[in-house]
Amino acid sequence: MKNKRTIALFALLLLALACANPLTQPAAEQPDNVETMVAATLSALTSVPAPSTPAPVDATPGVLPRSMYYLANDAAQIMQVFRLERDSKTLTQLTFEPSSVEDYDVSQTDGSIVFLTNHQLFLANADGSNRRMIFDAGPQDEINQFMTRITSPVFSPNGQTVAFGYKGLNFYSIASGQSNRVLENIIHDAGSGLIVPEELYWPEMYSADGSKLIITLGYYEGASTAIYFPNGGALVRLNNEQRGIICCGDYSVSSDGASLYAASPTYGMFSAGLWRVDTNTGAVTTAFLGDFDSNPAEVADNPFIAPDGQLYYFYTSIPNPSDMVNRPALQLVRSAADGVTGRTVLRPETFTSVNEALWAPDGSFVIVANAQNEQIYFGGAAQLFYTDGQKAMISMLPFVQSMKWGP
Repeated sequence: MKNKRTIALFALLLLALACANPLTQPAAEQPDNVETMVAATLSALTSVPAPSTPAPVDATPGVLPRSMYYLANDAAQIMQVFRLERDSKTLTQLTFEPSSVEDYDVSQTDGSIVFLTNHQLFLANADGSNRRMIFDAGPQDEINQFMTRITSPVFSPNGQTVAFGYKGLNFYSIASGQSNRVLENIIHDAGSGLIVPEELYWPEMYSADGSKLIITLGYYEGASTAIYFPNGGALVRLNNEQRGIICCGDYSVSSDGASLYAASPTYGMFSAGLWRVDTNTGAVTTAFLGDFDSNPAEVADNPFIAPDGQLYYFYTSIPNPSDMVNRPALQLVRSAADGVTGRTVLRPETFTSVNEALWAPDGSFVIVANAQNEQIYFGGAAQLFYTDGQKAMISMLPFVQSMKWGP
């Protein structure tokens, strides 16, 4: 599950575009370069230095079910890919790039990594060796930087394909060394060098069997999710979203690939709540909603559907304050797959600054990245919480971002 940073950056892009909308403002009031505004915002968000990563606290009893990968700053304050081994103690730095690693993924077949840095995609072996470039975006378009960025590299489950965003949805074949664009971004020229998105495409995650690829659809005023079928090229869009913000990788897919669960703890432009998507038809079922019209307002975050059909997520029900709700105090709960039946609070803690969550494959614990304060929307201190409620929280690492399980 991706962190909130993707959603925050996309929202800022939309805000910048909206402020420069040539359809709603006189031409004289348009900024000369809206992409400069977006780039400046991206730079401001991504330039905040994260703490360097010392050895983790030697406090975790037992071992992790898999190795855990994440992003953190190295000694030179450059974002790199790290791996925490199953013993929960041994750290390995896998990349040593002169520019920050912006995004990455891990092959579930052999632990090799694909990562994005300096407008280029690289592959490397599980130990970081044999680094080789697989895609070069070239110099960035200074007028339309966001439109020409590489985004979101994702390994297929068999490790033979890397999906990524670049002017649309692309697939790179490791066997052939060739890339193929299967969906082209839909854009139009608004004049004065300004390119406005009508529909953009980038990948988020595969179903476990590789038959489905969940992708984000980016629009001028919002975002959504769709299901792309690599075998045949069918694209299934969502229907009946009911103002849900179902996008940007902030969701969980069932082990059989049939269901996607999404949640949001914030409402304003979009509703908060919990939703289930049928990935075969795109039909959206709302479990509960939180918005200006609901009282109390029910909100949720970071859902995970376990192999046994139990749904884990962060949840609260609050009196409606007749204002936007952002980062309310949530508790860790479990329910049946409908998100309502048998809902049980699992722990006494409340969570207000969770930027991402990595669930144990069986739902037995969750590792959260807790921000230092509510103004930081990416990364944080890694803390492990068991869902049986009997064991104490374990502090793991001082800073992690974009946590993923390895093989």
